[in-house]
Amino acid sequence: MRVWRALKALGCMALRDGAYLLPADKTREDALLGIARDCIHEGGAAWLVGAQPHSTENEQAWRGLFDRSNDYADLRMAWKDASRSLAALGPAELARLQRKLRRDFEAVRAIDFFPSDASVEAEVALDELAKRIQSVLSPDEPKEIDARIPRLLKERYLGKIWATRRKLWIDRVASAWLILRFIDPQATFVWLSQPAELPKGVLGFDFDGAAFTHVGDRVTFETLMASFDLEEDPALVRLAALVHHLDVGGEPVPEAAGFEAVMTGARARLDDDDALLSEMSSMLDSLYVHFQRAPVRAGL
Repeated sequence: MRVWRALKALGCMALRDGAYLLPADKTREDALLGIARDCIHEGGAAWLVGAQPHSTENEQAWRGLFDRSNDYADLRMAWKDASRSLAALGPAELARLQRKLRRDFEAVRAIDFFPSDASVEAEVALDELAKRIQSVLSPDEPKEIDARIPRLLKERYLGKIWATRRKLWIDRVASAWLILRFIDPQATFVWLSQPAELPKGVLGFDFDGAAFTHVGDRVTFETLMASFDLEEDPALVRLAALVHHLDVGGEPVPEAAGFEAVMTGARARLDDDDALLSEMSSMLDSLYVHFQRAPVRAGL
């Protein structure tokens, strides 16, 4: 059973009982050799051989064995069922669900050796579900706009009053931290129940119609970075990738899960947004220093 599970996890397809096929790859070959050694160690037998199809028809038939369309269809059915219960889940449960959905998808994609339209369609469906989860977590999440981001002088934005939606979440808390640390150290903040409550002369961020919001594929944190010429700071760029991933999805960042867990717990524990910003600012300070010191991982 252990061997069978290991072969299944690698993406092997059964040709017959005890005979499995897997596309050639050095990493997969090493994994199969490890399984073979386990079989022999337990008193069994195992052979690893290379095989080549002798015709185009054979190759197409072999590739057909690895069609993951049904796996993606099963995922999409499970996502459809999950979407019906979103309104009944709390922030922590929604965060766990979102991580599980992404893990399930990545597990199938890792063994989808010959991707088809089913993979693309599933990823689009997952992104849509992630947006619905975010809309429950943060119902007034801004819609992206297509606009040019002007370059601004920080000297003209000192001592300002800034405002965003109350009950801070990832992009808002990170943007408020960015404003305090890198743009306007004398900033004061107003937390709005509704964006329409924005006082005259106050700078809004991270809501529709705000001075700083989602522009193109940038979240508000990234828009602020671009506006105030902060994109040359490698540590901030890495932090922006974390915020982007947690706010709208995209390339995973190893530190994201930990930040999200702390944010979820702090949000549940603290009703006051000033206290929430203070607590999360300490973590963002530490992450910034971590990104300054830690080597860049592959893919970041």
